[in-house]
Parts: sequence; C-alpha cells; structure tokens
Amino acid sequence: MKNISPYKRSVFYYETDKMGIMHHSNYIRIFEESRVSFLEQVGMPFENIEASGIMMPVLSVDCRYKRPLKFDEPFAVYPKIVRFNGTTLHLTYRIVSCLTGELCVEGSSSHCFTDYDLHPVRTKLKFPEIYKVFADYLDYEIT
Repeated sequence: MKNISPYKRSVFYYETDKMGIMHHSNYIRIFEESRVSFLEQVGMPFENIEASGIMMPVLSVDCRYKRPLKFDEPFAVYPKIVRFNGTTLHLTYRIVSCLTGELCVEGSSSHCFTDYDLHPVRTKLKFPEIYKVFADYLDYEIT
C-alpha cells in the first residue's frame, strides 16, 4: 500500500460569503476534491474507473459544521473508506484548519458502483483490480 497524504489547499475568495467564511455548500465540493485526490494517490484515478465502464453515483451526503473556515485559511481533508462491499462505498471526511488544528467539518458520503445504464455492478466479480484498491484501503488512516 502507498502512503496517502491529506488533501490540502486554502479557501478561495469565490467560496466565501459576505462574512468572509466559506459558504456551507462548498464543503460538499471539498469532499469530492478529496475523493479525487485519494483515488489518484492510490493509483486508481476516476478516469481509469470510468474508462472501465463504471460510474460511482452519490447515494447520500452528510455534513456537520463545527467551525467555519475563512478566506485564504489553509485546511486539510482526511477522507477514509469506512465500509465497502464491492457494490457500495461509504467514506467519512474530516476537514481540519492547518492554522489552528481545529476540526471544522465532519461528513460522509455513500456511493454505488454502476454501469453507464446505472445498473449496479459487483466489482469483486467483474472488476477485481478496482475492488482490490478499495478493499486494500478500507479503514486506512491518513495522518
């Protein structure tokens, strides 16, 4: 297994509201950015998954706000695969301020693996190389 780094960047101006804090809707996008980064780091970028004929639609998203991030504040996202059965995938996310170390947001997302017609796919049987990547990183802690 490869060492995985947290996804890091700063809050962009356009992501903030009149109060200078990140608008709540942007945290869901940050979850997606961190998922994309995670998959790239483990050697299974979305392009490869989709080129195999698989899609990963979102089933649900949950976001709990603890402390807002402000314009230009650096942050790190720690995604974690917490459940995976070959057909569905569940991740959690922790967004932490790089300035203070405070937990700013906790969240989760659930996804299923489908073909392009949105029929469920069992990755263990049809795409064992994709299955192995997700299974290998189940419960992996990014530090």
